[in-house]
Parts: sequence; C-alpha cells; structure tokens
Amino acid sequence: MKVSELAKIADVTSETVRHYTRLGLISASRDPNNGYQLYDDNALRRLRFIQRARTLGFSLKEICNILAHSDHGDSPCPLVRDLLATRLPEIRRQIAELESLATRMEQALDAWSDMPDGAPDGHTICQLIEHWNTPSACCSNDSKAPALTPSK
Repeated sequence: MKVSELAKIADVTSETVRHYTRLGLISASRDPNNGYQLYDDNALRRLRFIQRARTLGFSLKEICNILAHSDHGDSPCPLVRDLLATRLPEIRRQIAELESLATRMEQALDAWSDMPDGAPDGHTICQLIEHWNTPSACCSNDSKAPALTPSK
C-alpha cells in the first residue's frame, strides 16, 4: 500500500502516516521503480494499535516504548497497566481543576451579565476582568480554592 492508501484505510491523514514512519512507529519498504514508500498489513495493524493507544491517552513516546517491548518479544502489558495506573490520578486531578475553573467561569458570567461594557481608557483593559476579585487562588494549584466574586 502507498501512503495515501494506508491513510485512507486507517482513516488518518497521509501526514500522520509519514510522521509515524519518521518516528519509527511503523515502517515501510521502498518501491525500487519510483522510490514510493510501501506499507504492508503489519504497518496497518501497528497503525490501528497506535490509534487505540492514543484513545487511551498514551503519548507517542509511550507507544514507541510499548511497541519496542512487543518487538523484542516481551509482554508490554505490565508497562501498559503501570502507565495507566500512574496517569489516572493525574487525569482526575486535571478534571477537578477544570470543574473548578468552569464554576469560576459560570460565576463570572453571571456576575458580569448586568455590567456595562467599558472601553479601554488608558487605565483599564477590560473592566470585567479588572473588577473581578481575584485572590491568589486564581493561579494556585489548589483545586479547593475559594470561589471568586466580583469586587464592587
């Protein structure tokens, strides 16, 4: 299969196929007549594996490591379990931070609904943000930061 054929079958872009080839995640042979990269069923199988791994949040570096284990005849399953077990608490923390951010954004939109628009006057940029009471919690890593309220 040529790059475009593999990309179409796997429902990715040709550039994705080329990128994964450059990274060594999939390999191709060269057509001696025209130099085109040619891919076999193994490349398609690996490409589909990469897609599945990406849907689980694995980075390309991690996928390369997983494939290397497999290529050397070692089971990558313990590595895969460890990676997800390590990543899951971080993902949950990020979700909590995003939920906290969404709450602050909702509070800001609600508080700003009756505020008039203001034009920059050399002293202000956006009065909505500048009049928002921003205790240092806005920039902390504490997901239990106090809710922000508009200042008067």
